[in-house]
Parts: sequence; structure tokens; C-alpha cells
Amino acid sequence: MNKLELISALQTEAKISKPEAAKVVQVLFDSMTDAMARGERVEIRGLCSFFVKNYKSYAGRNPKTGEKVVIKPKKLPFFKSGKELKDRVNS
Repeated sequence: MNKLELISALQTEAKISKPEAAKVVQVLFDSMTDAMARGERVEIRGLCSFFVKNYKSYAGRNPKTGEKVVIKPKKLPFFKSGKELKDRVNS
């Protein structure tokens, strides 16, 4: 399912117009993104949680040249599925 399919499903289920459904989906995604940008965890009970992992700086190698390079600290978003989602997928 992609974003357009999600908008169509919301439009059908909630019996609202397509622009209204698109706005709801966009507000949801923007709110989740903003919370994660602030370092907050986003949890949707029974479905999943999103969180940001912090990685420290470390020494790596350029695979082409073998030269040592310093990898800067970074943050990456992660997804963890909830128990109910795991159960539904495995049934």
C-alpha cells in the first residue's frame, strides 16, 4: 500500500472527499516526522513504534581505496512492529 492507496482507503471508509483524506494523511505524517525530528518516540499501540537511534562517530574505510575515513555521528529512524501486527501477519 502506498500513500495514494491509503488516501483512497480513508476516503472510502470515512466517506470524506479525496482532498480531505489527503489532508488527514499529510497531517498524520507531518506530526510523526516532527515528533521524531525532536527526538521523540512515536507509538501506535498494537501496530508499531518509530524511534531515532543515535550513532557515534567511528573510523571506517573507503571500500575502493582502502583509505581510512572518519564517519560522522548520525541519527537514523527505526521502525519496530507491535505484537498485534506480528500476530496478524503470522496468522
